[in-house]
Amino acid sequence: MTDFVARLHAIVGDKGLITDDQGKHPFLTDWRENYLGTALAIVRPATTEEVAAVVKLCAAEKVAIVPQGGNTGMSGGGTPHEEGREIVLSLTRMNRILEIDKVGYTMTVEAGVVLKTIQEAAADADRLFPLSLGAEGSCTIGGNLSTNAGGVQVLHYGNARNLVLGLEVVLPDGEIWNGLRALKKDNTGYDLRDLYLGAEGTLGIITKAILKLWPKPKDHATSWSAVPSPQAAVELLSSAYAASEDNVTSCELMGRQGIDLVLQHIAGTSDPLADKHDWYVLMEWSSARPASVGDNAAGLRDKMEAYLGEAMEKGLVLDAVIAQTEAQSKALWALRENHTEASKKEGPSIKHDISVAVSKIPPFVPEGLAAMTKALPGCRPLVFGHVGDGNLHFNCQAPAGWSKPQFMQHGDAISGAIYDLVTAYGGSISAEHGIGRIKVHELEHYRTKIELDVMRSLKRALDPQNLMNPGKVIQIQ
Repeated sequence: MTDFVARLHAIVGDKGLITDDQGKHPFLTDWRENYLGTALAIVRPATTEEVAAVVKLCAAEKVAIVPQGGNTGMSGGGTPHEEGREIVLSLTRMNRILEIDKVGYTMTVEAGVVLKTIQEAAADADRLFPLSLGAEGSCTIGGNLSTNAGGVQVLHYGNARNLVLGLEVVLPDGEIWNGLRALKKDNTGYDLRDLYLGAEGTLGIITKAILKLWPKPKDHATSWSAVPSPQAAVELLSSAYAASEDNVTSCELMGRQGIDLVLQHIAGTSDPLADKHDWYVLMEWSSARPASVGDNAAGLRDKMEAYLGEAMEKGLVLDAVIAQTEAQSKALWALRENHTEASKKEGPSIKHDISVAVSKIPPFVPEGLAAMTKALPGCRPLVFGHVGDGNLHFNCQAPAGWSKPQFMQHGDAISGAIYDLVTAYGGSISAEHGIGRIKVHELEHYRTKIELDVMRSLKRALDPQNLMNPGKVIQIQ
């Protein structure tokens, strides 16, 4: 054991240090298996004080740190480089829920708490924590906040940034900033909290957070609709706000290609409708007000049924089904949430986590499909995502039977075509997955010089040694 690793061991103990190759491996590769790095050690502190001590040691020894949560990211932001002069600092042992304030509608948690655990704890307290995404059973809240995660309820509740009141952060010199204040109004200078939300661990390490809670929904309605086009999907959503009395919490758009892959690769899934269609919308309404009772009562399900009936008459909906039970609702959501897993099982793909204004989705989709197939004839476009907030996963599945190296030769041409079009539409090349390693050069190409200069100034000021997740988000020359 080297002297540096021995000093790490003195801080975190046996349970907090992994140095053997087999034990380290799961922390060294990303979920998509695009990267395989090396590290001096995997360090798993159990307290904020241990995190601070580790960071101070690394600062003194000039050893870089790669903060990591559940390691479910899509952009390689939590994966170390290949040179082996970094440590991976995993927050997964810091997994306590510290307080639930039912009166103030807040929950205080450590960074390593799994998102699903937070959702369940909120529900047990008759509250809602609305952040919801496919990896919620394994991703951690620290990673969610560090990447400003989005998910399926952004259009109603906002991104992760909107779900946080206060943070505790270990700074690059090992000092601890305690910003754990459950204040909804605090206009005392620069908002330091927002520096660390979405920074992907490049400015400091989030160790605790105070999260916002909402009333637990008491009435739900979930529908699966076949629509003739993305234009119809946008119009269906636009009118749903008023029809639901502003209770639309999710609205997802999916193409048939993705549904076919889910049905093929995910056990227990089934097609909700008898006939196949090109486009589908999964919509959910929810309210904290219980469905009323009585002969003239109408809950959200009844209102949704009436609304979809009107939409059919207008030609916006071709066919539809409304979940009658929670199990049926979960079955519909499984078709959406398993797109990424099904795509991975099918073979290599290139992911484009993009966003445009909702009103621009209808013209963007056909232009994007044309640009993708022009860049690689025979590729299989896989389009799905959060039509309610303009975030589409405009992915490209390799032609059947292609190897990953064969397919990735066309990666720059495919991504360049999509990102050029996104930029022309005034959109973003990364809506919720972050920049990480995979989009560093794209960020430099598509963001303005002044934006990049400000980002670099912040990075140099807060992390002058460039030891916090170096090479991620933005390059420092």
